Amino acid sequence: MKYQPELIRGTLIRRYKRFLADIELEDGSEITAHCPNTGAMTACADPGSPVWLWDSQNPKRKYRHSWEWTTVQQRYRACVNTARANQLVAEALESRNLMGISGYQVVEREPRVEDGRLDFLLRVSSDESEETEESQAPLHYIEVKSVTLPLADQEGIAAFPDAVTARGLKHLLRLQALAAEGHQATLLFCVALEGIREVRPAWHIDPAYAEGLQQAVAAGVQVRAYGVAFSDNGMTLNGAEPLTVRIDPV
Repeated sequence: MKYQPELIRGTLIRRYKRFLADIELEDGSEITAHCPNTGAMTACADPGSPVWLWDSQNPKRKYRHSWEWTTVQQRYRACVNTARANQLVAEALESRNLMGISGYQVVEREPRVEDGRLDFLLRVSSDESEETEESQAPLHYIEVKSVTLPLADQEGIAAFPDAVTARGLKHLLRLQALAAEGHQATLLFCVALEGIREVRPAWHIDPAYAEGLQQAVAAGVQVRAYGVAFSDNGMTLNGAEPLTVRIDPV
């Protein structure tokens, strides 16, 4: 994905009220930008960090700028707009560029499941046989999670989640139920943080989620992780080189 117009650089003054961030621009002026991230943003909202903003150029928006990228540990770029993870995965699915995920012809976004929605549904095109019932067609459900939390004491390792997530645990249970029904079910970590080679559940932050992930994997849920390559004004999901996923406590 490419940003249009190009991103604007600045320095984070503070993030507050979850949805707001005060930014000092390179010309010394200060603005308030929308923060499109409702999470804890652990390690991603340190005052003084270099940041990048997107200008919507929409005069009707109360805050026309959106905070897109930040700098973690003073050297790695991270995308704090969690909505970009699904966009990057959608681009990779459409270009058939995710190693380990193949054999599909139709991509459906936000498919409804019994108790809500997941992010993607992959299916084989049903026009191959008019007699094939939808319930018999191969189905592959995918839930995407954006990962931006580095483990402070372990170089190259990121963890999820960065705060307790009841919603994330609910998604695991949905995937586990679908796997039990005979469907493919995948939890996909989109690692929107540079310098990462391995992803782990954050046992020290949300042990219930980590245990739920172990149970989901034991029940047949697949877990995959892919890194994000940053350019000067865009990002690409590196689907050709999956990252290592380690779910056991260390």
